[in-house]
Amino acid sequence: MAVSPKLKGQGRDWFDSLDMELEKKTEEIVHDVGEQATKKADLNRSFIEDLFKVWKRFNKISVTLTLEPSYNSFAQFKDTFPDGDWTWRSGFNAATINSIQLIDKTQDQGRIGDGLKLDYVTIDGRPRLRMTFEYCEGEHYYKYSGWKRLWAQHNLYEADVEKVDLDKIHGIMGDIVKVWYESHLRRNRDTLLKHVKKTYERVEMFSQ
Repeated sequence: MAVSPKLKGQGRDWFDSLDMELEKKTEEIVHDVGEQATKKADLNRSFIEDLFKVWKRFNKISVTLTLEPSYNSFAQFKDTFPDGDWTWRSGFNAATINSIQLIDKTQDQGRIGDGLKLDYVTIDGRPRLRMTFEYCEGEHYYKYSGWKRLWAQHNLYEADVEKVDLDKIHGIMGDIVKVWYESHLRRNRDTLLKHVKKTYERVEMFSQ
């Protein structure tokens, strides 16, 4: 039986060429992922510091908010909690945080669950930051599952991680927090909900 001649492109030369391409792609992706992780860590440290300041401001008027991640996981206090100086806790990795939330736990006026949220989502393979405000609009009875709470979600800001505009985010945060705080001083939750509904697009309704 005749032996077929060696086809052009087979063998060591072909694999060496492919291996070089794969190595180049590896370096590009590792560099890209590393830059994204660094950017995400910087953003998260800024957001956590911002929302912890908001938490402390509400705490002064005895409003119960919860911050996630909890200050126990990221802060080490040198002085009196919560207003004393603090440093980042050793071992806290800000790049691994995918959701930062400030949630109202006030029992009256149906406020429990009202929340400002910053979440990382992946769309078309690209990491994006999404800031939303959620609140409960009441309860609804479902035939097969009983009573469930109805939630509304408003989109405040969204952008690719590398294109996040901190000044714009701070402006939106300030707008929401100011009205949220005022609604507690006036003991009138509708002040907050009317502002959110009027100013920001509602993107989702869901039940829990």
